[in-house]
Amino acid sequence: MDATDAVETIQREMTVFARRARASAGRMHPELSLVSYTLLGHLEEQDGCRATDLAAHYALDKSTVSRQVAALERAALVERRLDPEDHRVQVLHLTEAGRQILAQVTVSRRAAFQERLANWPQEDLARFADYLVRYNAWPGPQKD
Repeated sequence: MDATDAVETIQREMTVFARRARASAGRMHPELSLVSYTLLGHLEEQDGCRATDLAAHYALDKSTVSRQVAALERAALVERRLDPEDHRVQVLHLTEAGRQILAQVTVSRRAAFQERLANWPQEDLARFADYLVRYNAWPGPQKD
């Protein structure tokens, strides 16, 4: 397989992966989209952040993040708190309900991955994990 064919295969397979991820997110928790799950996970990992930080981190439009955050607030999964260092800034944090839903969905997602990868040799798992980290670490085109 030459480089062009490899890139085409990667693009096709990543599209399939993304479609399956979106579909499985809905099955694991009907009210929690893949984007919402991702945002909740980031808020937990960072112990809260601003909506603009979420948009920048995931390269999403601010209006997209705003809609997602509003839905998470309506579902009482996220709350806004004043930044203790700058009271003009609101920081998003998980509520207790948000933590519980995130934990439930994380357990389900982890089980689904473990089931799908159960027969992979350890070396393949490690290599695949390294490749995903490497791929996702790309900073994007450098601006002059």
